[in-house]
Amino acid sequence: MSLALSVIIPAVNEAVHLPRCLRVFAGNPHVQVIVADGGSRDDTCAIAQSFGAEVVHSAVRSRAAQMNAGAKKARHHWLYFVHADAVVPGTFQSDIAEAIQKGFDSGCYRFRFDDNRGLRSINSWFTRFPWLTVRGGDQTLFISRDSFNTLGGFNEYYTIMEEYDFIRRVRDARLTFGIMPKEVIVSARKYETNSWLQVQLANARAMWMFRQGRHPDEIRKAYRSMLTYREESY
Repeated sequence: MSLALSVIIPAVNEAVHLPRCLRVFAGNPHVQVIVADGGSRDDTCAIAQSFGAEVVHSAVRSRAAQMNAGAKKARHHWLYFVHADAVVPGTFQSDIAEAIQKGFDSGCYRFRFDDNRGLRSINSWFTRFPWLTVRGGDQTLFISRDSFNTLGGFNEYYTIMEEYDFIRRVRDARLTFGIMPKEVIVSARKYETNSWLQVQLANARAMWMFRQGRHPDEIRKAYRSMLTYREESY
């Protein structure tokens, strides 16, 4: 029997990237797809509905708030959080089921960029390790609804770094966390307008500030000041 999953995808102005994300889930009777929209001004919501996804509107534009809003609409016991610019393996159901059978309470994939040339491949290679520094929401995240609720969901205080905070709390709660040995394909769009070094320095600064307990708005401001964005999102 296929594992029943509620897939929750936070999105803001993702009309370009969302179709390739949704194609993997479309038409699967065991998968509920929820797109949690944060006020898109493009065709994100219409595209989501065209693929059979349910659309939930969040009053707050932040991944934490949007993912919590989506989780409240979930029908299935297992939740699966996926970024709108990610493409998961077609075997996602059996991969997650196997991880659950091995005793993992939660987990993620490794990742590689859709343009994985040069130094970007270094980032991908390191995602096989369990360190918090190399985690991130773009690697996706599965967890049971009971565990998610026990943890209080995503902390909406975090307007950035919300998934790092969540995974840290997963580990603090002694829930087991597994890394599935396959790769999610994620967009390299950030590298279209920034060098590899710029992105790594911005990531490192954000992680340092997060570990120092700095306010998320301060982290977000510092992070965005170091990078150039082509698209409006978060």
